[in-house]
Amino acid sequence: MSITKKIIYICILLSSQSVLAGEKTLIRLGVLAFGTVNWELRAMQQAGIMETENYRLQVLKMANPQAGKIALQSGAVDMIVADWIWVSLMRTQGKDYTFYPYSNSTGALVVAENSAIKQLQDLKNKKLAIAGGALDKNSLLLQALMQKQGQGEVFASTEKIYGAPPLLSQQMQHHRIDALLTYWHYAARMQAEGYKVLMTGTDILQGLGVQVSVPSIGYVFNRAWANKNKPAVLAFLANTRQMKNTLCADDIAWQGISTLIHAKTAQVSQLLRQQFCAGRVLSWGDAQHQAAEKIYQYLRKASTQRLTGNAESIQVGTFWLEGEGLQK
Repeated sequence: MSITKKIIYICILLSSQSVLAGEKTLIRLGVLAFGTVNWELRAMQQAGIMETENYRLQVLKMANPQAGKIALQSGAVDMIVADWIWVSLMRTQGKDYTFYPYSNSTGALVVAENSAIKQLQDLKNKKLAIAGGALDKNSLLLQALMQKQGQGEVFASTEKIYGAPPLLSQQMQHHRIDALLTYWHYAARMQAEGYKVLMTGTDILQGLGVQVSVPSIGYVFNRAWANKNKPAVLAFLANTRQMKNTLCADDIAWQGISTLIHAKTAQVSQLLRQQFCAGRVLSWGDAQHQAAEKIYQYLRKASTQRLTGNAESIQVGTFWLEGEGLQK
């Protein structure tokens, strides 16, 4: 036997022995560099459960949400954090992606404490900053609510300014905009500084008749991959829920992620913790799925199908129901 063949034989033998020994499933998770999911991941790292008997977690930082979606589609990562609207859209294109809830937290519409804007109709001809782009879901749902209330012209009259949340927060602080529709943790920081929350994302949904909390973002992955590695995926998801509960119950654990939170005061830290914990997903079943379908219809109409695609409803398989403790 030649040396080359011997080397190949040894490699095959070692590989077989490794498989027989039961290798842990590698989960490559792509997350935004400054996303709140990093809070749980840091707590998991400190608790020593980034690697367990079921899985080994590898975290890859993404520059923006689009980069994460590209990484998932290219196979560079196994899992990302995204919304179920995108998952449903991808399923219409033949992608076998599925969604498991991560958070119920929603954005908020923020104004200055002494602002003349007291209700939605006061937004007429005002400068409205929106975190994200023209297809931001909070913005589309606000538009839907105002149209339902007969204030569609008021929404149309606003001068809309799009951008990254930190930059828009600065614009608000410098009095260059009149109102800001932003993500929950940026709104919480501003609220702690004296700004007023005119309406939360939950308020908007309730105004649209959606009374059930529906997770807007979650873990997104390939269904076939998850079913093949179910013990590892279930263990990881269970540990993320455990870490969220730990951060909400254990003051020391919360202090352990302080360098990620960047809270300038104890008040900011307390408010961030309160809203972070309020976003825990406690139910995931028929009631949430039916409410999600209602939201889908509002988004489909408000975006003129640009966000949802041509599909008339959420695609079958969009939601993964295998998670322990949150079964259908």
